Amino acid sequence: MDQTNKNEIEFTTYDRLLIAWENSMEMVRDFEMYSKRIEDEKVKEVFKQFAEEEGRHASKLRELLLEYRNQKN
Repeated sequence: MDQTNKNEIEFTTYDRLLIAWENSMEMVRDFEMYSKRIEDEKVKEVFKQFAEEEGRHASKLRELLLEYRNQKN
């Protein structure tokens, strides 16, 4: 790291995977909550579908996160 960047914080691959997984899990919770609080069936179904899709993303991110962690040990 050169002098101009000595105060820069560097994110590792693990850090980015962890952040992405946490964000994805939060989106799952949000979409699930929205689907339960909305009366419009069409919109409710869209949020329900988004929750399921984001759940798959979160699952894949978790797999990658654990793989990456286990490779480092």
